[in-house]
Amino acid sequence: MLANENSAFNHLTHRTPRVTGMELVATLTPPPQFATATFDSYKPDPAHSSQSEARQLLRNFVAGVGSQPLQEKRGGFFGFGRKKKQGVAEEAAQLAPAVTVPAGKMGVYLDGGFGVGKTHLLAAAWHAQAGRKYFGTFIEYTALVGALGYDGAVKVLSGAKLICIDEFELDDPGDTMLMTRLIKDLTATGSKFIATSNTPPNALGEGRFAASDFMREIQSMSEKFVTVRIDGEDYRQRNIEGEAVVLSSQQYTEKLARDSAAGKFVTDDSFVDLLNHLRHVHPSSYAALVSGIDRIGLRDTFELTDQSAALRFVAFIDRVYDAQIPMQATGIPLNTIFGGGMLDGGYRKKYLRCMSRVNALCSGEIAD
Repeated sequence: MLANENSAFNHLTHRTPRVTGMELVATLTPPPQFATATFDSYKPDPAHSSQSEARQLLRNFVAGVGSQPLQEKRGGFFGFGRKKKQGVAEEAAQLAPAVTVPAGKMGVYLDGGFGVGKTHLLAAAWHAQAGRKYFGTFIEYTALVGALGYDGAVKVLSGAKLICIDEFELDDPGDTMLMTRLIKDLTATGSKFIATSNTPPNALGEGRFAASDFMREIQSMSEKFVTVRIDGEDYRQRNIEGEAVVLSSQQYTEKLARDSAAGKFVTDDSFVDLLNHLRHVHPSSYAALVSGIDRIGLRDTFELTDQSAALRFVAFIDRVYDAQIPMQATGIPLNTIFGGGMLDGGYRKKYLRCMSRVNALCSGEIAD
């Protein structure tokens, strides 16, 4: 029995999923929370016009509408926010696509902060695209190559009308080169790409490792993509204030017991045990690790100073958030666990996204 384990509940640490390459292919679809996402269900913030303009660009891109160069505006991207001319020109502009992808570009790169709806737009594009298509995280695609081999992955993905890559964030320059090579080879077969990230292509790797070592590969990817900046506030935090909710030991046990008695599948693990367990489960299997769970309980959370453990936990929370599984914890608030100067380093945006997500997961914003 692991540290302080309660045998009355289920445990994440007792789960050791192994996902094969072909099983990974079958799961390359939007996460459950975006299973019905559409362009119409995306609600742009009126205060940030780039959100509605990005939606229109993706709608046109998936539909194959237009291939004219976008007009550059001073201080912005591709004419976003530029006022239309009056009279006949204004009428023509209303009839034409609002924004389109230039000829020769095979992809759209959505750059913006966390919580502005990039994944929603990515999933909406996937649903709108006819034909064979794939949707996965950066980690899932690199894991697919690991499972099937590079040539095997190319063979499986070749011919897809659209390939969506969520969370294009770099932890390793080798993975970056692998993904840019994959994009190059698959665009040559006619596949279109849409990717999301918190960092634009020409900044990937900054503050993490020597970006100059693979800048050529980054530039190659940039040349194939239109980069679109989406501004806005984190929608997850609009109705949430303060830190992630923590419970007393008694409150924690009582809540898990009530949920279990109601027939829900709940898990109970100490934070240290979960962190140790994540070392032995590949991140591509984290979705399977949390599959079928109704609530996750973590005991005795504490500040992290080991960056490897922190990054694994970020990847874990990404999959918990995709599955919309409520969490509860004892110890320190889960959005305060990143210590040792982590928020000042090259992974700052990853940690901030995780903090936003755990705040929502622990707040009751995720339906019980």
